[in-house]
Amino acid sequence: MNPVLDSFWRAAMYCLHPRVIALSFLPLVIMVVMSLGLGYFFWADAVEQIRLQLDSFQLINLIGDWLQGLGLGSLRVVLAPALLLFVAIPFIVIASLLLVALMMTPAMVALVAERRFAQLERKKGGSLVAGLLWSLGSTAAASVAMLVSLPLWLIPPLVLVLPPLIWGWLTYRVMAYDALVDHASADERREIFRLHRVQLLGIGILSGYLGAVPSLLWASGAMFIAMAPILVPVAIWIYTLVFAFSSLWFAHYALSALQQLRRSGAGQGAFESPTGARGEALVLDAVSGQVITPAAGKAPPTAGKGPDPAP
Repeated sequence: MNPVLDSFWRAAMYCLHPRVIALSFLPLVIMVVMSLGLGYFFWADAVEQIRLQLDSFQLINLIGDWLQGLGLGSLRVVLAPALLLFVAIPFIVIASLLLVALMMTPAMVALVAERRFAQLERKKGGSLVAGLLWSLGSTAAASVAMLVSLPLWLIPPLVLVLPPLIWGWLTYRVMAYDALVDHASADERREIFRLHRVQLLGIGILSGYLGAVPSLLWASGAMFIAMAPILVPVAIWIYTLVFAFSSLWFAHYALSALQQLRRSGAGQGAFESPTGARGEALVLDAVSGQVITPAAGKAPPTAGKGPDPAP
């Protein structure tokens, strides 16, 4: 089976694991509390400020009068709340992704490794600080892309393309790194990113489209805007599940790719040790684990044995 599809179905099955279900509640609770708290203290004032700004535009007033004449005056009432939700959704998505990556991904990668890759050596090619900086840098780049492209979201075809692409790229950057940080060395991680960049980015983009599903709630009508206090927690729950599934998908694919890399010895020559006693570079054979010299192509004598007999 295609490795991407194989990892997809495995990730879907792992979503039913009790440990994964239990882990999903922590980021969900934090996000719901944060969203409802911010909404309670700032929602009314923010909506009023947006409404005042809209009233200052003559074109908006003309459109509002036209809608009133058609008996659709209620659409003008929900315009300000809809715009506020429109602006808030990208930040809810990013916060959900980062919370899942921080609170769920390490445990889920450990679960996948325990059940499928128990013999895979942990080379610890990254650190908590490096992973945090990687995630924050990727998030900053994605946030800039969102802000720059925000006016284009008002164009119907582009709103179906740009947000999933940006969220997918961010998901790929964060989840793929976290899936490999414990087991792969830095060289192995870079090699996997080079060899599997298209597949990993494809998984990220598909995850981005799955993450865009809750946004369809707000595009479905004024009734859903009025039900925002109920639907925002539901949307956050869906985001949490989608990103948990994405994390499992990346874990299955990336660890399988790492296992194949080590079995095939594709990284041979990429892992060089310090030079030998005679000034020759010693290279670690990725398959056998022995040290070989480029000149002789043979493993040097092991410790405890005498030197090679003279020719």
